[in-house]
Amino acid sequence: MGKWDVLRDSILEGIPGTLPEHPGLNKNVDHAPNRWDVLTPKEKQLALKNALRYFPVSQHDILAPEFANELETYGRIYMYRYRPSEMKIKAYPISAYPAKCQQAAAIMLMIQNNLDDQVAQFPQELITYGGNGSVFQNWAQYRLTMKYLSQMTTSQTLVMYSGHPLGLFPSSEESPRVVITNGMVIPNYSSKDDFEKFNALGVSQYGQMTAGSYMYIGPQGIVHGTTITLLNAGRKYLNTTGDDGISGRTYVTSGLGGMSGAQAKAAVIAGASCIIAEINPAAANKRHSQGWLDEVVHDVDIAIDKMVESASNSIAISIGYVGNVVTLWERLCERGIKVDLGSDQTSLHNPWQGGYYPIQIEFEDAKNLMVENPPKFKNMVQETLCRHATAINKMCSNGMQFWDYGNAFLLEASKAGADILNSDGSFRYPSYVEDIMGPMCFDYGFGPFRWVCTSGDSEDLVKTDSIAKVILSDMA
Repeated sequence: MGKWDVLRDSILEGIPGTLPEHPGLNKNVDHAPNRWDVLTPKEKQLALKNALRYFPVSQHDILAPEFANELETYGRIYMYRYRPSEMKIKAYPISAYPAKCQQAAAIMLMIQNNLDDQVAQFPQELITYGGNGSVFQNWAQYRLTMKYLSQMTTSQTLVMYSGHPLGLFPSSEESPRVVITNGMVIPNYSSKDDFEKFNALGVSQYGQMTAGSYMYIGPQGIVHGTTITLLNAGRKYLNTTGDDGISGRTYVTSGLGGMSGAQAKAAVIAGASCIIAEINPAAANKRHSQGWLDEVVHDVDIAIDKMVESASNSIAISIGYVGNVVTLWERLCERGIKVDLGSDQTSLHNPWQGGYYPIQIEFEDAKNLMVENPPKFKNMVQETLCRHATAINKMCSNGMQFWDYGNAFLLEASKAGADILNSDGSFRYPSYVEDIMGPMCFDYGFGPFRWVCTSGDSEDLVKTDSIAKVILSDMA
């Protein structure tokens, strides 16, 4: 048997003709929180019907109760039985994939990267980042899509609709190999509650920016932008100059997820001493093990002491505080600690389903409350947002500069009734795009350029980095 035969056979098989053994859930990876039960009995029947369309009628007697149990337990039908277990899902060299064209092989590589246990936030629920940024809605869609890609030629285009492959269509070599749409709903039916219902029905998914488009590259994709944001914040707000960046300065924020995790490394590159609060210990430990975060601390005072001492000695350090960010901000206020720069990267685009957690109860209890009593959970989150804003206001009255990091913090805080608005109704604090990245970077046409070495050979990365360095140096 060849080196890649198991991988290739799994992809070429698509959805197995016979029922595969249920692989069970891997307890060594983080799992998505259970979702609200938002469907009526009639809608649950429709969700099951939508799920069973991928399988022959002869298998429905076994799959229907299994999928119904998933829907009842998790609030979604993930089809765990169909998660491939023959070979680890990760980005293999492009030559490993069974494909009739290189573009299709590269797309398969990127899909598997998005679902790698070491990359994805909730890999077994097919969520890459942001709490609900999905690659597919279920594992049948994954298997079917990979099979289509293995069959694709340069004269075909695969059309994707919220994780569901509509099929291969005739096109041309110059056409896109894949056309993707996620979350396409009529605006009048696009509230958070509408989305939860459509997602539970299996007809729509939120693909985030790079999860459902198969091009996620983790914190490395945003670390340069985050570094530039911090350096420019220092120049604008703190009048820093020279090559020392923001050395000796302090930065406090939250979030050690797939994108927010870049903050730790960026702060150190910029020279800051920083604390990043993260409520989920699994996320904090993952970033630490991957080298993105210097230290993990569970005691808020120890975290603060480390930051203050490091800043006084101009030592760049990233400290991950495992706990609620509001606990951190309120303790900083109580101790009268001056912080130079502050922001927030909690997933407030998804405030009621795990993107933000209340301070009043412990993390695990909050996950249970989210499902058992959604209205109470929502009220607690809004109370926490008000306390969050109050602490930020107090810190800023003591000289801190704060900005919204595009995560809807100001929006959700204002909806919660927090003291976050000016007298004219505008937000008290700016967003990083309008105040820092826009006028100091994007307005000059400066932005990211990314590529992937699909060979999987680190030497290719060294070569391409060298080429890029020469080009950028010539342009400077």
